[in-house]
Formats: sequence, C-alpha cells, structure tokens
Amino acid sequence: MRIASFITTLASSAILLAGAALAEVKTESFDYKQGDTTLEGFIAYDDAKTGKLPGVLIFPQWTGPSEHERNVAREMAKLGYVAMVADVYGKGVRPAPPKETGAEMGKYMGNRPLLRSRVKAGFETFSQRANVNASKIAVIGYCFGGSAALEAGRDGLPVAAVVSLHGGLSNPTPADAKNFKVPVLVLHGADDAAVLPKEVEAFQAEMKEAKADMQFIVYSGAPHGFTQAGNYFNANAARRSWVAMQSFFKETIAQ
Repeated sequence: MRIASFITTLASSAILLAGAALAEVKTESFDYKQGDTTLEGFIAYDDAKTGKLPGVLIFPQWTGPSEHERNVAREMAKLGYVAMVADVYGKGVRPAPPKETGAEMGKYMGNRPLLRSRVKAGFETFSQRANVNASKIAVIGYCFGGSAALEAGRDGLPVAAVVSLHGGLSNPTPADAKNFKVPVLVLHGADDAAVLPKEVEAFQAEMKEAKADMQFIVYSGAPHGFTQAGNYFNANAARRSWVAMQSFFKETIAQ
C-alpha cells in the first residue's frame, strides 16, 4: 500500500491551523537504542514554546516510519505538543509491502515481549527529553503502530493516554488488559478487513473484564488504513478521527 499523509490535506483546514500561524516548528532525526539495536527517532516541537510540554509518541504502520507519521508529528507540534515518531524495526529497516512488511511485522506480532521492549525504549527516550512533561505523554499508533500503542497499556507503562487508529487488536495474553491504568481511545473502521470481527469482540471483552476506561469509535464505510491517502483513505473517518483524538488529548494530556 502506498503511504501518503492525509495530514497534508488537513493542514490547510481551520481545525489544524487555528492559532498555529506563529508556530516555529523545529524537527530533527536522531538515533536511540534498545539493547544492541539502533533505532531512528524523529521529533517535532514548537521552538517558540518554553518549559515542559505534553508529548505525543507516535508508532508507525507496517513499513516503518514514513512521511505520514512525520507529518502527524509536525501538526501535533503546531497544536502545542512535542511529538516523536518512534521506530520498532531498527534504523534502515524499511521493508517493502506486502511480502517484506508482512514478514517484518510478524516478527513483533509473534513476539510481544520484543515489541514491548521497542515500545518501552521509545517511551523512555521520549520521556527524558528536556522539553517533555513525562507525566503527560500519550502513545498513539497507526495500523501496526496501533498494536504497538496498545502494548504500552498492556505493559503498564506510565503513559497518560493510549490511542489506536485502525490498529490491530489481537492479544495473546488477554489478562494483561488489567494493566491499563489510563484512558484508551480506539478509532476503528467498520469495513476493516484486516481486523476480524472476532478480534474486535475479544478485545472489547478483555477490556470490559479489566474495567478499562475505553472509548471505541467505529466509522461506517471506513477500511483498514482509513487515515492514509490512496485506495484505503476515507475522508470522513480521517477527519472525524483526528477531531476525536484532539478532544481526547484535551481531556487527558493538554496543559
């Protein structure tokens, strides 16, 4: 699937640009580690803002970090957050879809402890940034990244909120849902062929059993990957999910 950012289109809307005209968005790429593996991060922030700011940690879809997630980070910075795009696969590991991506993603979906280690490395790196309020970090993810974001909650990381956008919902250890101590928002496409109905039902059941503070929003007519331009893009779902996420942030991490 060709990945292109719906954020590029949304950037011209009043929703995203209101009050952002004076933003001085700075970006940088940097390396960080998980064990012996070098990972590549990308960070965006408004250089005009001082002090510690709430943060948004972004996990990418199955090809690894792309311009889609980097654009999301830039737009988050315009809204007053520090945003980091994390890496799961490792620096320079950027598989081509669908065969290579499926195989690479499978390494982590089939080894949740390893996936959690990569998520934790991203969180710890981000939380140590001088301009980030470590108590106000939301972890979000797209597609495969949505699965990664949910693992942050299942692992009990000290995050403030979790958001999955058209993410995978499978969980080989359902009891770990009890580790969700923070609000979680799941933004799901009704026509998502990559996430089976039984997976949705099992996820909702385990979260109910855990008494998790969850919102589960379903967008009619939206397929898997509905925020990303191309054959899977759904304008209504993309716009509404962005608005829903910003409302969720105001409730959970905005200062």
